[in-house]
Amino acid sequence: MNDSADLDLEDRKLITLARSARARNSVPEGAAVRDETGRTYVAGTVELESLKLSALQAAVAMAVASGAQSLEAAVVVSEAAESAEADRAAVRDLGGPGTPVLLAAPDGTLRASVAAG
Repeated sequence: MNDSADLDLEDRKLITLARSARARNSVPEGAAVRDETGRTYVAGTVELESLKLSALQAAVAMAVASGAQSLEAAVVVSEAAESAEADRAAVRDLGGPGTPVLLAAPDGTLRASVAAG
């Protein structure tokens, strides 16, 4: 797909944060979102007996819990070849259908960029 070098600095920062969350927590996915004020929220996959969230769902939940009104962009770092519909739905709920969802490989290479909607 696109080279991550083609991304603006803020989107590259999201990829770096998501990669860091994935590596630091040894989880399958890391994610980061940026709200309308430029604040970022970072999370990894949550797999408890009673609660399971993808990394992107957890990052969106953190943004909502912190008072974010909208999202500008979202990133998920995963081995997966495409973003899950449930992830795009969570981004769409807060950011709207046009919010970009970037999917990056664990090495930070951008695999895809799709609208949440």
